[in-house]
Amino acid sequence: MPSAIVNGVRIHYEDTGHGEPVVLVMGRGARGRAWHLHQVPALVEAGYRVVTFDNRGVPPSEECPGGFTVDDLVGDTAGLVEHLGLGPCRLVGVSMGAYVVQELMLRRPRLVRQGVLMATRGRTDHLRSAMAAAERALYDDAVTLPPAYAAWVRALTNLSPATLEDEQRVRDWLELFELSPEPAGPGVRAQLGLELPQGRLEAYRAIDVPCLVIGFADDVVLPPHLGREVAEAVPGALYQEIKGCGHYGYLERPDEVNRVLLEFFRNCSA
Repeated sequence: MPSAIVNGVRIHYEDTGHGEPVVLVMGRGARGRAWHLHQVPALVEAGYRVVTFDNRGVPPSEECPGGFTVDDLVGDTAGLVEHLGLGPCRLVGVSMGAYVVQELMLRRPRLVRQGVLMATRGRTDHLRSAMAAAERALYDDAVTLPPAYAAWVRALTNLSPATLEDEQRVRDWLELFELSPEPAGPGVRAQLGLELPQGRLEAYRAIDVPCLVIGFADDVVLPPHLGREVAEAVPGALYQEIKGCGHYGYLERPDEVNRVLLEFFRNCSA
């Protein structure tokens, strides 16, 4: 797995396929490899070059236990695009990764050809703030949940009721979560400390990059109405909502997510 020094931090990345470049930006605490389950194969088959990477804080990229900001993550993404000579390119982000992409579209628009934002938001509300504080407290108190219990909580939080009602599917997801727990460590704790400003929607009215916002209908972590607000703020942005999936919609309904993604790329290239 190659790496690059970006803004003084070693960032590990993967570069797959040939064609016009697409950079995929993962959410908080997750490795870029998650994109390789479904999105990377579909994009490569469609003729794109796809770059994924591990955000700072997520090994094997440097953990930066002293802390960092969302601005640092935006700078890392921009720096990697420049290091690889990809700009202007398409960027796709999910959750925290979507926030990084929308800030990059605002601050460095010449690096972005199109932006896709999955499960995003442009403001902080009380419930999201409480969730972040609770996660930080759990980590700081050195609480380790039994793997089976952690898997159950993760399933309830991130999957759709449609998935949870399917006996075989939920059995498979629980087994996967138990065998592949969420990353932990000082870098992940630093990501837990990241907070969005109270409101960025007004600022996003200055974005002039073609943009698609994708909401996941059953997402309880970042409900689709928060994504719709972003789409309404960004001039000309499109909004698509995918049914039957939660916060992990790109994994629960990958065929539909990939179809919407590729359709947006093709239509904006015409």
